[in-house]
Amino acid sequence: MPYRKIIPAPHYRVLAVSDKVEPRLYGPSVTRVAGDVDCIIGCGDLPYYYLEYLVSMLNKPMYFVHGNHDRPEHRSNRQIIKEPLGGTNLHARIMSAEGLLMVGLEGSHRYNSNPRYQYTQAEMWGIIVKMAPTLITNRILYGRYVDVLITHSPPFGIHDSVDRPHIGFKAFLSFMRWFKPRYLLHGHQHVYRDAEITRSRFANTEIINVYPWRLLDLEFPASPAMR
Repeated sequence: MPYRKIIPAPHYRVLAVSDKVEPRLYGPSVTRVAGDVDCIIGCGDLPYYYLEYLVSMLNKPMYFVHGNHDRPEHRSNRQIIKEPLGGTNLHARIMSAEGLLMVGLEGSHRYNSNPRYQYTQAEMWGIIVKMAPTLITNRILYGRYVDVLITHSPPFGIHDSVDRPHIGFKAFLSFMRWFKPRYLLHGHQHVYRDAEITRSRFANTEIINVYPWRLLDLEFPASPAMR
């Protein structure tokens, strides 16, 4: 007779980086400092050569979103690089990495006329609405919508600031209510004081500011299985 068994929640170890080149990672000590991670997550505003270095040294997959300051890089061979080589751009994409369901949303709140990686609140809403059918399909196939939301900016009212470039996105709050990611990883908001809050909880989601880098053990939700 079939019975229900609880599968232990697996762990997924990630190196998450954003906004600032960390000397301990951009050098020969990176393998010792980072250790054996499952993947690298870039939350934006980092030189592409830095992300490429992490991929080459750690030999792990890298997933990223663009930050509002990201720009094409000109290489010595006159090649123009528009995003880091060897990585996967997650913006408005839903992907599975060894069973970990991830989605990304790039950029910041719009604060000037530069069209690159800046969005109004309404524009970010529109991006999320377009992803909704795929997220609902995930719920049918896997029993959950998504595990990790990877962004550059924080949600509105959580880890953000009042100045226009650093206002968080209100749509992220609804995303967390509706699609229940276990984690939201973001950058954008620089941390200068030990007392500054960098980990919070909203609904079912743990929100983590990864600036400038963090080693994280992400846990999948345990799920029942039939046997």
